[in-house]
Amino acid sequence: MSIKKDKKLEVINKFKKNEKDTGSADVQVAILSEKIKSLTDHLKEHHKDFISRRGLLTMVGKRRNLLNYIRNKDETRYSDLIKSLGLRR
Repeated sequence: MSIKKDKKLEVINKFKKNEKDTGSADVQVAILSEKIKSLTDHLKEHHKDFISRRGLLTMVGKRRNLLNYIRNKDETRYSDLIKSLGLRR
């Protein structure tokens, strides 16, 4: 499931690095995390929705790759992002 526009803007404003930043890896990870939370709630109710489950696994993989990229670039930025999003690692 997608997230609402106002929620997406809130996430972008929280994780952006400068005024025009809307697509940095940090912002992408935060948006994907919100989408994953939304889709997880959907799948708890509709447990036979296998197409959405496949989309969820795709998003989790994409988020994992972005997090690996951030970790390779800057370890402290990675750990701060993990803490702020509340992810396990």
